[in-house]
Amino acid sequence: MTSIKDCPEEGKGGDPNLNKRKNIRSNNGRATLRSVQWMKALADPQNFVKGGSRSELTRLGEGQKITVVAYALVARAEGAETCNCALTAPRDTDNHIVLVDPTLSKPKLTKAIESESETSEFTPRVRLDHSNFTRAKLRPLINRLGRQLVRITGLLMFDSEHFLGHHLIRHNNWEIHPVLKLEYCVAATCTDTSDVGWKSLDSR
Repeated sequence: MTSIKDCPEEGKGGDPNLNKRKNIRSNNGRATLRSVQWMKALADPQNFVKGGSRSELTRLGEGQKITVVAYALVARAEGAETCNCALTAPRDTDNHIVLVDPTLSKPKLTKAIESESETSEFTPRVRLDHSNFTRAKLRPLINRLGRQLVRITGLLMFDSEHFLGHHLIRHNNWEIHPVLKLEYCVAATCTDTSDVGWKSLDSR
């Protein structure tokens, strides 16, 4: 395989059901406005096993299309994963975005702050239609002040792989994954319910 276009939706190895969730390319449904605090309050599954049915996760919220306003503190490059068929080129790998509550006053990336964060992910499948969904485009916005207010729309997904092992520094394992739309605030203030002051990363 030479690109994500060659990789099947179930990926190669790992949990094929999780890989299919990560590899969704688009969703035309209407998004529900949610908050970082709402994501932090989501429950863990009680009966999930690797490779098993994700019906419990669906009941808990997986698959919902949501919009969340948050501060993005960093966008990290990911490496080879089973969902991406172990490809390693930047165009074929995810970007991990650390999100925190927008009510925090001038948050900076520290281990303590990250331990209360939520996660969103740019994916190579969505990048086929949104070429600006890259770490290279988002990082300069974050680096100006060490944070960037963003409005993210995507699908709610439970990262069962990191729930079962290889735990990450964050509040829980619920993610916005994949990100289907990202807007960043270019005004003095931006609100979650108004389009005033928001600019799409697609047009950057």
